Amino acid sequence: MSAKLEIYGIKNCDTMKKARTFLDERGLACVFHDYKVEGVTTAKLKGWSARVGWEKLLNRAGTTFRKLPEADKADLTEERAIALMVAQPSLIKRPVLEAGSTLLVGFKPAEYERLN
Repeated sequence: MSAKLEIYGIKNCDTMKKARTFLDERGLACVFHDYKVEGVTTAKLKGWSARVGWEKLLNRAGTTFRKLPEADKADLTEERAIALMVAQPSLIKRPVLEAGSTLLVGFKPAEYERLN
């Protein structure tokens, strides 16, 4: 794989750990971007949303989403969802992996296997 790999997420997330271990075991070096430390920009999220859809990026299953006030969860639009994800990066499904023109959201070993 010649494309630069950049993985986005949160250091202590179990799914992140699985994805990073998977990449390490295959000798695929990647740059890690920790949302909790470095944040994430509206522009970055809009770019991802244009490629995969904001619905795929938003982690509705997580504790952070479930704890949101009902008013924040109701009638979500792309703009509102992105604003929520910028304010609370834990709302972004993890990991997000950029590999050249490929963008993978979540960790599915079969999808990652194709990076080799």
